[in-house]
Amino acid sequence: MKKNLGLVHSCANRFRGRFIEYDDLFSAGCVGLLKAIDGFDENRGIMFSTYAVPAILGEMKRLFRDGGALKVSRSLKDLSMKTIRERERYMKEFSREPTLSELAEILEVSMETVVEALNVSIPPMSLTLQDEDGESQLDVPIDVIDDRIADTISLNEVINTLDSQDKQLILLRYYQNKTQSETAAVLGMTQVQVSRREKKLLQKLRIKLSG
Repeated sequence: MKKNLGLVHSCANRFRGRFIEYDDLFSAGCVGLLKAIDGFDENRGIMFSTYAVPAILGEMKRLFRDGGALKVSRSLKDLSMKTIRERERYMKEFSREPTLSELAEILEVSMETVVEALNVSIPPMSLTLQDEDGESQLDVPIDVIDDRIADTISLNEVINTLDSQDKQLILLRYYQNKTQSETAAVLGMTQVQVSRREKKLLQKLRIKLSG
């Protein structure tokens, strides 16, 4: 399990700043990881990370559905109400929205604290259809990022299996947006060699990612 904890950290980092402690996110992710380990079948022909990430994210999202994201300290709630009052007062007096820096100066707090206080005042959004009683569940807005996270983590995992020169070639071409000629100069290769090697590497990565 220890070697897969990086998956949990990668997923938990996506939810930073959403009013749930990182340790709580990590703990929930570990539960999802254990479930993934129990249910994974390597004979299915998919990478473990591709299978595990949705399970890890599912446990983290459960914290939000269970109300974890609404557990805000009393001091932050009070500051949120004060921020709203000052914002409304400013708008009446100057006929425009105050900037974050102006609110921060009025409240004598940092701009980051103002942002946090304003986020508390944003109402939850219903992400589910109405049930048979005509009521909707209230969930905290969460981006639909499961597939993107799974793809990114799986890709990074596969790239890390390459030797150092091949890994550098991919990083230069697709992460630093270098041309083939610029990449060739860095790696001490010709542009033709880079082109040929790049095609082989992309084919190799596609095969690994497809299982």
